[in-house]
Amino acid sequence: MLLINVFRQLQQVLSPLFLAKHWLWVIFTLLVFGGLIKLSHWQHQRAQEKSARLIRIAEYSQQQALSLNELAVLQKRNEQINDLPLALTGQFIQGQSLLLDNQVHQGQLGYRVLQLFVTDFGNVLVNLGWIKGSKNRDYIPEVTDFHGRISITGNVRLVELGVMLTPQQFIQGQWPQRIQQIELDKIAELYQVELMPFVLYLDQEQNIGFTKQWQPIVMPPEKHQAYAFQWFCLAIAWLILMLTLAVKVSSAANSSIASEE
Repeated sequence: MLLINVFRQLQQVLSPLFLAKHWLWVIFTLLVFGGLIKLSHWQHQRAQEKSARLIRIAEYSQQQALSLNELAVLQKRNEQINDLPLALTGQFIQGQSLLLDNQVHQGQLGYRVLQLFVTDFGNVLVNLGWIKGSKNRDYIPEVTDFHGRISITGNVRLVELGVMLTPQQFIQGQWPQRIQQIELDKIAELYQVELMPFVLYLDQEQNIGFTKQWQPIVMPPEKHQAYAFQWFCLAIAWLILMLTLAVKVSSAANSSIASEE
């Protein structure tokens, strides 16, 4: 009997007359429900993308590092280059380091050190690792320069720009220079060179650089899946809530009509 009553009430709620009378309610309910489902789907997609990327990184770790020319060929074919191993021979530009601000390592605030590496086939911005900073914002740590022509290996990282409330300003002739995020076009103007469209993250095994603990994926796929499930549950809960309220409104209206008769 209970199920029959619920079914009858839902029939009344979903009747054309009720929907037409409460069309704003219906639209609002569907908009919120659709938004929550979309968020769930987006998180699920992110989980799939990151799972695929982790598999790709594991496969790349078994491959021989590419040369810059080989990488350029892949770029021209519009093939995926992110995370590929890369070997370079050239030299660092001395005394012109960039310090990527607000980088935390083991609970300590510091910087990622970026330097321009010049090769015979192109210029690459190299992430040399983390150095400790200071709570005193006037203090800028000294950065060790690496001299001579050397060979380095690392992994290609395409830059994902974050949201900035105010445009980042670069100052000519000020070194080392503190930056808030990596904007390759502005950095190229600062160095007055053409830059390859990625950053090379130095291998941990390299005997140059600083503290190198790279995390290509900050949030693991499992966390995205958990968020996807959470958004989906919220969507279902929202739909149940609005249907329950609609049943109550419909019942109250029917009771009012019955009492008048």
